[in-house]
Amino acid sequence: MLYNLIQYLSEQGYDFPGMQLMQYISFRAMMASVVGLLMSLFAGNKLIKILQKKQIGETIRDLGLEGQMSKKGTPTMGGVIIIVSVLTGVLLFCDLTSIYTQLLVLTTLWCGGIGFTDDYIKVYKHNKEGMSEKGKLFLQLGLGLIVAWAICSSPNVNTHNLITTIPFVKNNEFDYSWLSLFDGQLGVYCTWAIYVIMIVLVVMACSNGTNLTDGLDGLAAGTSAIVGLVIGVLAWVSSNKVTSDYLNIMFVPGAGDVSVFMIAFAGALLGFLWYNSFPAQVFMGDTGSLTIGGIIGVSAILIRKELLLPILCGIFLMESLSVIIQRLYFKYTKHKYGEGRRVFKMAPLHHHYQKEDIPALIEKPTRAIPEAKIVSRFWLVGIVLAVLTLALLKVR
Repeated sequence: MLYNLIQYLSEQGYDFPGMQLMQYISFRAMMASVVGLLMSLFAGNKLIKILQKKQIGETIRDLGLEGQMSKKGTPTMGGVIIIVSVLTGVLLFCDLTSIYTQLLVLTTLWCGGIGFTDDYIKVYKHNKEGMSEKGKLFLQLGLGLIVAWAICSSPNVNTHNLITTIPFVKNNEFDYSWLSLFDGQLGVYCTWAIYVIMIVLVVMACSNGTNLTDGLDGLAAGTSAIVGLVIGVLAWVSSNKVTSDYLNIMFVPGAGDVSVFMIAFAGALLGFLWYNSFPAQVFMGDTGSLTIGGIIGVSAILIRKELLLPILCGIFLMESLSVIIQRLYFKYTKHKYGEGRRVFKMAPLHHHYQKEDIPALIEKPTRAIPEAKIVSRFWLVGIVLAVLTLALLKVR
């Protein structure tokens, strides 16, 4: 809004001191980050008081984890803080006419709506199950199809056709047509179908992966801030023709607004950590976790870095895999031996480190690790994965 206003005034011939700063993506990104962080601090304090007054607290199931029951009644639905803070920075410093900005704002509101509905059912309807899994997956599928349609039909986005970024190959480029089983026009249709399926899978996997990671104070917010910062840097590099050519990274015209969005996103998450770090004063709930995952997935798709997500979002991936492996192994052993057995002491993975004296294939660590230490170690792993993601772009 502020960016577009200054653009309009500039076109009308006005020239105020500092107007030209808005032409720099780095300046807009930094300002959006600061606004997102400050808004998160301000809105967080206000919202926590409102949630406490209305007694909107988290319902905790006793899973035998140390300190778990002390969290009962902690305000939830704090994801609203993240959404408001991100959108404030974005509306001020992003180009609102950009298809990139529009898709990311749509993603934020869409996933936020899904998460808010889920939290509302849990808190106000006292239904611990919340929205059905099929319902959430159906709505996430809808978002994925909308994003796919926008990318496939918009000339502002569809610059490189179906080429994306991947390490270990020449020029770090992967063409989805390589996966097509057909030639000619049928091959073109097959390639587009593969790409649309990939977009849908990325959106759903990121959204649900972040949701599974949100189990310890500050874990999802801190890890996502690291991921958001890396995507912001990649978007900035990709939007600059000179820099992208120098680093041999795919040039994506207009991706600068993705950078501004993601830096604002990282700033809002850091502000949210002020209240969400151990011991948490507020939980983000599904309102926050589903939104965070959706934003990460769509932003990576827009700058053609979706195939880097398994490395960059390695923590989300391992959390998701731990749940899948645990369920499949439990069902298999129950069918074979008459009783279910575990691979991990508990899933998702972060809870495995909180349990002790439970029979499982993986028994270490033998003693429970304090929650704050688990979170800080996961953050360190996230930083290593972020650096590795950037480093692999030089491996060909």
